[in-house]
Amino acid sequence: MNHYPLWKYLLIFGTLVLGLVYALPNLYGESPAVQVMPLRAHLKADSALLKRVEDALKAAEISPEVLAQDASSIKVRLADIDTQSKTKDVLQAQLGEDYMVALNLQPRSPQWLASMNALPMYLGLDLRGGVHFLLQIDMKSVLDKTLDTSVSEFRATLREQNIPYAGVTREGNSLSVRFRDDATRGKGMAELKQRFAGMEFNDKDSSAEFRLLATLKPQEEQLIQKAALQQNLTTLRNRVNELGVAEPVIQQQGFDRIVVQLPGMQDTTRAEAILGRTATLQVRMVEAHENPDSRDYSPEKIQAAKNGMIPAGTELLYSRRDGREEALLLSKQVVFTGENLTGADASIDQQSSGSVVSVKLDVKGGIAMKNASREGIKRRMAVVLIEKGKAEILTAPTIQSELSNRFQITGMRNTEEANDLALLMRAGALAAPMEIIEKRTVGPSLGADNIKRGFDSTKIGFIAVALFMIVYYLVFGGISVLALGANLLLLVALLSMLQATLTLPGMAGIALTLGMAIDSNVLINERIREELRNGVPPQTAIHVGYDNAFATILDSNITTLIAGVALFMFGSGPIRGFAVVLCLGIMTSMFSSVLVSRAMVNLVYGRKVRLSKVSIG
Repeated sequence: MNHYPLWKYLLIFGTLVLGLVYALPNLYGESPAVQVMPLRAHLKADSALLKRVEDALKAAEISPEVLAQDASSIKVRLADIDTQSKTKDVLQAQLGEDYMVALNLQPRSPQWLASMNALPMYLGLDLRGGVHFLLQIDMKSVLDKTLDTSVSEFRATLREQNIPYAGVTREGNSLSVRFRDDATRGKGMAELKQRFAGMEFNDKDSSAEFRLLATLKPQEEQLIQKAALQQNLTTLRNRVNELGVAEPVIQQQGFDRIVVQLPGMQDTTRAEAILGRTATLQVRMVEAHENPDSRDYSPEKIQAAKNGMIPAGTELLYSRRDGREEALLLSKQVVFTGENLTGADASIDQQSSGSVVSVKLDVKGGIAMKNASREGIKRRMAVVLIEKGKAEILTAPTIQSELSNRFQITGMRNTEEANDLALLMRAGALAAPMEIIEKRTVGPSLGADNIKRGFDSTKIGFIAVALFMIVYYLVFGGISVLALGANLLLLVALLSMLQATLTLPGMAGIALTLGMAIDSNVLINERIREELRNGVPPQTAIHVGYDNAFATILDSNITTLIAGVALFMFGSGPIRGFAVVLCLGIMTSMFSSVLVSRAMVNLVYGRKVRLSKVSIG
């Protein structure tokens, strides 16, 4: 009657062992570490960089606990904070400004656990320490950029439709288009209204000219500002994620502000440098270069520019590829920016079987690209990434035909290069400049104090519940406590496997889960007591007690689960963290309070055919 088949015992045992393995890394804590990350597109975190770091540490007589390479950085785990500071200074001096050397924390888990992907939970800012920034977006510059871009688009539209005009200029928050007669102005207004639905057009005559004033509609201004905010959010997420910061929080606050939290970052200056990496993408025409393959070939102009004779309206930049450096003279006039980019994906060209980057532009970018490429066939066009005021050429392909809002960049050596270029193009599209208006640092010592208080409260609550259950329910109380321990083990393991971020509200969720989980065992124990008082034999009382209590336990947990799902769907930040822990805790408590506790009761009492009594108080 009170027996499980062997497979069920093995399933429960295997689940508990798996839970122990994945919960174990959280006991080892973290060590001070230094993380080295390339800041330039042509640099990689490869074996060569690993060797440079290793040689620099040997020369400084620094012995790291672990020196490892991952996809985007080199990580150096150290014994103490003093060695961490020394290591940072040594590596920064050796590697220069092309690399970021940031202070960080790395888990001390043994390698055999890491090889099984058993990693500790991420800790939130309130537990781990780190930096908090509040950034203000310059919305005025967003509107200014829109109006400045519209000037060239107005000109392109009127030229395309063969409508003569005397000039297009910006006057404050309006655009002024000058015509020589009223009939032409009417024709121009009709065409511009059709193309630019977000603008309001009005006639305004002067003594010698027929003018047309265009202003952005209020609803269009709101849409532009909202799009800029969302684009900056996406850009920040891409940039911070590329740098390997564990579980960053990047979210909107109000109409024009963004909150950035970087748990584990101890260095505010370096954290600001991470935010400073948010770049602006520009595409500009090449005026002269040293490559004879296209019509811009002009080594004389390049040499003159290198000697300081740079023509007005141009800029001398360098393209680095395969260890070679090529000088390019670029026009300062921008064809389109990252703001016009709607997609950039690496793919394989079906005809050539080579790697390409497929680029998609919005309508405005497509018009600009069409106009530039029509006149620039066999000329080169450079994709420029501007980071912290420094411009870097990502690629400079030759235009083979007239292009529009969809085109491909070819000439990639392999899929990895195409993926890198696509990622940089997507991540480099910053729609508006931002300013840090608030920065806060939560020290590791404060985070450690919060962790201690959270663990102490959970430990005290667990001990108090355990004492009560053992005193009140005796052996069955002890079994309930072991099941409660299994619940805590599985909950921590699940959070670790999901690489969830644990915050103070999350720790509150763990404490609440323990309190709710013991309710299920109380229900089961009281049901068994009730059957025994009615004269039912002990074996039957155990069987009926578990079966009858299950429906009540299921109903109560489902109602709580509904509340947890609602908190997750409609809450944000700490509330969602609490909801995740609560929902996971409900699932683990169902498993532990019913299956695990029943398995232990079966092992203790189920083997006895004639059971006269049970120890349940």
